[in-house]
Amino acid sequence: QVRLVESGGGLVQPGGSLRLSCSVSGINFRNYDLDWQRQAPGKPRELVASIQRSGLADYVDSVTGRFTISRDNIGATSDVQMNNLQPEDTAVYYCKVDAFGRTFWGQGTKVTVST
Repeated sequence: QVRLVESGGGLVQPGGSLRLSCSVSGINFRNYDLDWQRQAPGKPRELVASIQRSGLADYVDSVTGRFTISRDNIGATSDVQMNNLQPEDTAVYYCKVDAFGRTFWGQGTKVTVST
């Protein structure tokens, strides 16, 4: 059974930082790409960052230079370090893996950026 569990969300002031983590089980993680996506209130879910099995990372323009995605294939985790957070980063953040012809999501972790 493939399972993804996010953690690390919370309330932070503008300019602050958070580190989200996604724990993956049920697959040999080293063989799969992983995405981080987010959904802000009233908006569609959007891709934030992705990391290929090779370790190659890509980011949406709005987070480039502020977010850093990483992966630990031994521990089967992916982190995203988020710096200089802004109110527009407020959203529920999800990790996603495509495996066995299906898409698997975590339950999400909420990030709120506010004074």
